[in-house]
Amino acid sequence: MLKKLIISSGLLAFAMIAKGQYENNSYAFLKLPFSARVAALGGENISATADELAMTTQNPALLSYVTDRTLYLHYMKYMDGINVSAAGFSRLSGERSSWAVTAQYVDYGKLRETTEEGTLTGTFTAKDIALSGIYTYNLSDYWSGGVRGNFIYGRYDTYSSFAIGVDLGVNYHHPETGFSFSLAARHLGGQIKSFDNRKEELPSEVLLGISKEMKYAPFRFSITLHDLTDWKKKTYRSNGLGRKLLDHLVGSIEFIPTNNFYLATSYNFLRGNEMKINGSGHWAGFSLGTGFNIKRLKVGLAYAKYHVSTSSFTFDLSYSL
Repeated sequence: MLKKLIISSGLLAFAMIAKGQYENNSYAFLKLPFSARVAALGGENISATADELAMTTQNPALLSYVTDRTLYLHYMKYMDGINVSAAGFSRLSGERSSWAVTAQYVDYGKLRETTEEGTLTGTFTAKDIALSGIYTYNLSDYWSGGVRGNFIYGRYDTYSSFAIGVDLGVNYHHPETGFSFSLAARHLGGQIKSFDNRKEELPSEVLLGISKEMKYAPFRFSITLHDLTDWKKKTYRSNGLGRKLLDHLVGSIEFIPTNNFYLATSYNFLRGNEMKINGSGHWAGFSLGTGFNIKRLKVGLAYAKYHVSTSSFTFDLSYSL
């Protein structure tokens, strides 16, 4: 118990140092859902336990539920021609620990280059890359803790940057009751090389998540609270008092009749609030996804509405070697 308290206290203390670092940064791509299941769960979920390597991008402690020698590939068609891809591989290490390596890549396509007056002078390309190593240790039959180190590189035209970040997470899961609790601090760290002599911060944040499976029905409910160290940052539709409680909340429901199939839907309140147009949400904030297994092969699909003019489509493949 003492070890658990030390880990949890250190996690919060370290994250509080990074408070408020999500504003005005060039690393917002780290907040993208590099998983069909995460996309279906509203883009933020750190407590839904599943045999899916991609869930470790949300909470490294969830690696303890991933099958040995799992390989995963991910692709998301994002808004305005942006393409997102990811890959990963995991291994067990002894009876209580696991490790994994992952990579995330965002290609922004060709962008217009203009003068300050708006005159078109040509085009340029931009991309972001994150390479990560993950380690998870089972503290007991119910508790697990994990750490994820991230090496982050961005290149926009002739400008480039490099940063190093760390994710920390703990998870409590009781299989008999179907209750899961997680606490995570993500994107802690800093920039080593800036784009143009202007220091920018990582989108550091603390998250808390709870998931509960129903005892007599094949449903799991999840609530995730994100950006818990940032209550003052105003949203696009702020009332002048900073963020409301609902702006930190993502709620989701999963229908899981067997271990080989799931159907999920969710609502992200912050996304729905910021993407409203003339008082209409046009389904912004809602997500929907499904996944199924064919022997050792897992397939995941998700759809999310971000804006009245665009949506995202996500596709995952996972295979146990």
